[in-house]
Amino acid sequence: MERKSRQTGTASARASSSREERLKAALKANIARRKAQARERDAGAGPDAGNEADDNTDPAKNGNNEA
Repeated sequence: MERKSRQTGTASARASSSREERLKAALKANIARRKAQARERDAGAGPDAGNEADDNTDPAKNGNNEA
C-alpha cells in the first residue's frame, strides 16, 4: 500500500504542477490583455477625455443646487 500512495503523491504533484503552469499562463495572458487595454485607453484619450468638469448641464455637478 505504501507503493500506491507514493504513486498517487507523484501523480498529484504532477497534476498540481500542471495546474500551476496553466494558472501561470492564464495570468500572463490576462496581464498582457489588461496592459493592451490600458494602452488603447491612453492612446484614445485626447487632452479633454474623461474631463466631466465642463459639463454644466447637471446642477449637482456644477454646484448650482437651484432647481
